Amino acid sequence: MKREPLKNNVNDYVIRVFDSPLEVDAIAWDDLLAQQNPAGTLNPFMRHAYLAAMHASGSAAPETGWTPRFVALYVGEKLMAACALYLKTHSYGEYVFDWAWANAYQQHGLPYYPKAVVAPPFTPVPGPRLLARDAASRVMLVKALMAWCEAEQLSSLHMLFAADEDIAACAEAGLMLRHTVQFHWKNVAPTLVASRAFGGALPHELERGALFPLGRPGGENNAPTRFKDFDDFLTSLNQEKRKKIRQERRKVAEAGVAFRWSRGVDISAADWDFFYRCYERTYLEHGNAPYLNRDFFERMAKTMPENWLLFVAEKDGEPMACSLIALSAETLASDGQSTPSETVQKTAYGRYWGALERVDCLHFEACYYQPLQWCIEHGFHSFEGGAQGEHKMARALLPVKTTSAHWLAHPSFADAVERFLEREGQGIANYMEDLERRTPFKPAKAPA
Repeated sequence: MKREPLKNNVNDYVIRVFDSPLEVDAIAWDDLLAQQNPAGTLNPFMRHAYLAAMHASGSAAPETGWTPRFVALYVGEKLMAACALYLKTHSYGEYVFDWAWANAYQQHGLPYYPKAVVAPPFTPVPGPRLLARDAASRVMLVKALMAWCEAEQLSSLHMLFAADEDIAACAEAGLMLRHTVQFHWKNVAPTLVASRAFGGALPHELERGALFPLGRPGGENNAPTRFKDFDDFLTSLNQEKRKKIRQERRKVAEAGVAFRWSRGVDISAADWDFFYRCYERTYLEHGNAPYLNRDFFERMAKTMPENWLLFVAEKDGEPMACSLIALSAETLASDGQSTPSETVQKTAYGRYWGALERVDCLHFEACYYQPLQWCIEHGFHSFEGGAQGEHKMARALLPVKTTSAHWLAHPSFADAVERFLEREGQGIANYMEDLERRTPFKPAKAPA
């Protein structure tokens, strides 16, 4: 149901709140999403088809504690900004943990739920959250969200794993910022620029894309280049890490496990069924039902096949494990032509995995080494390994700071959380410094 629009007379914005992503124009939404990344790729987890499938499949719906309230700002009939907001009755499936905040509210006899969350459900992947045509519309959207939450008497507003532009708008509007750490791989060895020639640049500076975002120095005119193959990647690591990865891959091969991959429409219905069998079993082994149902992935196969890559592990010719990787999609220019592939910084995202049989080091092979090898062979710029997991550093995924923004309606609790975030933020900064000293890459050589 489309709710009665709210008029902002000062800026002539009309604010509309929709009860379902299916009520939002898909073409207008995806056009707005495409404008958030000039690099030529479309974040798959903010595509209209992805969010619509979450709702239509019942995976993210009121029955599972995710009630959609998509907020859109219009000037006339032109969509200027929009976001995916959910009313939450719990904190599962978010990966930015606020259980302690909820407990504190409960101890004081105050309701913490429902709260408002701006993020794609069950998806701890950094990306755009406030889709906007310009900075002014983005800030106006944040203010509209805060006003709407206050009018609805919600305890709080949380924007998770947001892009830098969104965080800047939130900071301008007075939201509190919170940092966490993820581990991402780049198709380049950062220690090759961590020398006195670049002022002792640390690996995380390259991880943020500040230096040589497409590769490492080398070749003609010192032009950036990506790894040539997996062995070239291994050569960039220190001896201990290089030896460990080779040992782990050898264990899987000696166990008689071989891999094949399929992408997009080449992923068969049988493979999707096998994937879901593995995915569901992984959750059940940990005592939980899976967040996503089979219907959701059926919709992904039909509406977003180009965004999925499946690795299947086979033993004696029979499938026994798999990992599903999401891929960024290239955007189309106004003339319908895609951005030249050599200029597009494409990203792969580690998402789901499962196994029917235990094999030593199989998880590392399926979830890291096979995807990294594929990324190198297919010219992908980066691989994001998902939430948490310090063990990923041993596989050359480096620490990256991710940021969320928070607003709490209760002044006293807002003050207490702000003080907590100051302490937590310093701890995260210290943690990042410690991680950066433990780089898996070779020490940099000073230039001659």
